[in-house]
Formats: sequence, structure tokens, C-alpha cells
Amino acid sequence: MDLLRPLTAVSLGCAAISAVLLLWYLLRRPPLTAATKVSLLLGIGVLPVTAALTGNVVGYEVTKRASFCASCHTMAPHIRDAADPESASLAAFHSRNRSFGEESCYTCHRDYQLFGAVTTKLKGMRHLWAFYTSDKNPKDLHLYAPFPNGNCTWCHSTSLPGWNEEPEHTAMLEEIRSGATSCASDGCHGPVHPKEGASP
Repeated sequence: MDLLRPLTAVSLGCAAISAVLLLWYLLRRPPLTAATKVSLLLGIGVLPVTAALTGNVVGYEVTKRASFCASCHTMAPHIRDAADPESASLAAFHSRNRSFGEESCYTCHRDYQLFGAVTTKLKGMRHLWAFYTSDKNPKDLHLYAPFPNGNCTWCHSTSLPGWNEEPEHTAMLEEIRSGATSCASDGCHGPVHPKEGASP
């Protein structure tokens, strides 16, 4: 079930009720009775905090969707490729997997650690900042660090029989587990996305 709509309604409803309570107090200036104090507590504290919390959850969930990534024209070729049923790129192959669904970009690019959701979003903000402040061509997107194999091995275990039947996997097992060799390199399972100038 998609919780975004109810959470959005809760956030907007709390903000609207808070605004009504504050306007009521500012325009009417009622005496500070217990009921007025409770109304002010709701209008200044409880409802705005609830609106902020639910609004942040909605914002976070929206930024995990491929449609959010597609809202930036720089990402358009990557999104077109990922949505192309004929594409053989790694991104398109994984985007067709129902387990990834609408969050295929986030699933592959998130950090798998305790504060992974936070660091993933901070890195995204770093990309956004670089896009608007850098004098470089905005099409020259690149990762700030090598793509972590942990994002691949989260689903593709390095200990399952099918994985170990591949001679290349077993020959480079320690390099893959340590991250010395990238699963997403051109020599292994890359390119993940089409190269610059390639038709998406």
C-alpha cells in the first residue's frame, strides 16, 4: 500500500489546522483559559511538529523513486535507458526486476550502512550543489568514489552455489569481497549505464 497519499494528507491537514488555530488566536485574542492554552499548544507545537515529521517522511520517500531522478534533465538519458525494455545495460536489466520497482535508482545507489539513508541523500545533495556551482559540463556526471560491491552483493551473495559456479567469480573472490575489483566495471558487468553519446 502506498502511504504517501495519507501521509501527505496528514502533513497538509496538520499545517492547515495549525494555521487556523494561530489565526483564530491572533484575530480574536481570547483570554488565556485552559482551552486557549491547549489550542495554542496544538497550533504552535503538536500540529507543526507532526506536519514536519510526516512531511519529511513523504519527501524522503519521494526522493527514492525513479520519477524523482527523472525530474532532473541531466539524468534523463539514464532514466530512458533504465526504462527501455530493449536495453541490455545493467541499469535497465535491474529496473525490469519487480523487486526494485519504482526505486531502482535508489536501490543500486544507496549506502548500506547504519546511516545509509542519510549519507545517500547527502551525496545526492552534493551532486546537486556541484551541478549548479561547477563550471564543468553538467553532463560529466561521475561517482565520487568507486561503486561499492556491497550494493551488488546485498542481492548477489558471494557464497551461493550459482554465483560460485562462475570461474571469474571464484578467481577474483577476495578482490570482489574487499572491493579491489568492482562488479560494475566495464571488464565485469559494466557498463551500468550507456556511455556518453550512446543512444539511450
